[in-house]
Amino acid sequence: MKSYRLRAFDRKQIRRGVSGLIGVDEAGRGALAGPVVAAAVAARESFYDSEWCKRHSSSINDSKLLSFDEREELYGKLRWLEREGRLVIGVGRGSVEEIEDQNILGATQTAMRRAVEEILQKAEISPHDPDPLFAMGNPEAAAVETLSQWLILVDGKPMKLLGYPHEALVKGDSKALCIAMASIVAKVTRDRIMMALDCEFPHYDLASSKGYATALHRSAILEKGATSIHRPLFLRKLLEGASACDEAQEEFGF
Repeated sequence: MKSYRLRAFDRKQIRRGVSGLIGVDEAGRGALAGPVVAAAVAARESFYDSEWCKRHSSSINDSKLLSFDEREELYGKLRWLEREGRLVIGVGRGSVEEIEDQNILGATQTAMRRAVEEILQKAEISPHDPDPLFAMGNPEAAAVETLSQWLILVDGKPMKLLGYPHEALVKGDSKALCIAMASIVAKVTRDRIMMALDCEFPHYDLASSKGYATALHRSAILEKGATSIHRPLFLRKLLEGASACDEAQEEFGF
């Protein structure tokens, strides 16, 4: 799908009668080290009608299809739009410990839930509709914006433990602008985390590999052993001779 059509897809969803869209995506689900990071981007109808969106949304695409410099530039623009009040951005993490305890799918859903909850807090959106009896005759209660007025779009398959009603889009980061924006925020945020961890663990190729199973990263693990930021479950697969990335992709469909 051409990137300029992402905006058209989002506008079609808004015509379903919602106030706006919340796109959710993750980065780092198949890595051997570091957290899984999720991002949520909330955009109202006014954003899609804005001159900025009309002129610049064509440069926004699935983060995997963008270069490092393109992602960094777009990330800066998205954060500027947030400061201007045109977007709301939330970020959540699933730690290495949570990946071990909940498995990678559970930790991913935890990270996504945290990202959505940050959106709700920043935008002052109530996750629940007000009690009809309480709202009756109470203009302030009736005026509270609720999550039911928004549509959450998640990249990939349905997330049963997300905790909020949503629609899932396989390859959604190449179909919906709000998900594409979330994919950029998640990817850049996680890349920066891994580059910072490279300073603490300089022999593991983290700045380059971002924690994925590159040849240098695998060799360093086998030679120097695992660190506190490595994922035990994924390393067991590696040490058994299996590709953690390939198995995770097959199991979770990403």
